[in-house]
Amino acid sequence: MSVDSVNASGFAREGLDALNRIAESAQDEVRRAAELIAHCVRTDGVIQAFGTGHSQALVLELAGRAGGLVPTNRLSIADLVLYGGDDPSVLDDPLLERKPGVAERIYDLAEPRPEDLFVIISNSGVNSVIVEMALRAKERGHRVLAITSLSHTRAVPASHPSGRKLADIADVVLDNAAPRGDALLPLPGGGSVCALSTLTGVMLVQMAVAEAAALLLAAGVRPPVYVSANVPGGFEGNLDLETRYAGRIRRTAS
Repeated sequence: MSVDSVNASGFAREGLDALNRIAESAQDEVRRAAELIAHCVRTDGVIQAFGTGHSQALVLELAGRAGGLVPTNRLSIADLVLYGGDDPSVLDDPLLERKPGVAERIYDLAEPRPEDLFVIISNSGVNSVIVEMALRAKERGHRVLAITSLSHTRAVPASHPSGRKLADIADVVLDNAAPRGDALLPLPGGGSVCALSTLTGVMLVQMAVAEAAALLLAAGVRPPVYVSANVPGGFEGNLDLETRYAGRIRRTAS
């Protein structure tokens, strides 16, 4: 790729090419991911979504948004403060994501049930808190769906003491097709600019949700889906749907 490609058109072209590749090549894995999601909904489970850094953008894409599934939770390192009572200063630690026991505390604070599905998102798939969360979920009998970059995770060593990576643990892996380091457009003299994983991750999330909705409809189940609160009746309708999961999703009172 030449320096002439480092511009808006270059990113649009490369980004759209990646989206088109995913649309064609990820169908089988998306179907498997959708089966996990649909099964979770049918069995009254909750989708527990977790990521750190910019992967939290995909957690937001999955959990609690208009057009998305109602039984979803957004898990975060900030839960240590929001629900665990820790002093906010703990979040100032730049190495918090690497400390053992953090994921276990976040898991325990969520109080998931065995039928809950864990969707864990990490571009590298090697961050200690990510691997720890995946291991904790599997140990407790949950299915795990991963969204990660296989190119990146295969190019870097494991950092968790187990020697495992997210992709090694998950039941289903969705590859976001991002390059090692995530940035897409090479710069002269080294380095790259413009991350890809959020763009392709959103595509994978919405493909999986769409396919899960199709599976639910085929089984005679109406998908419990949020309507925008900014359309008439949306807010009230959402409250009604949420009552089914009261105390289990954090947008409802316990």
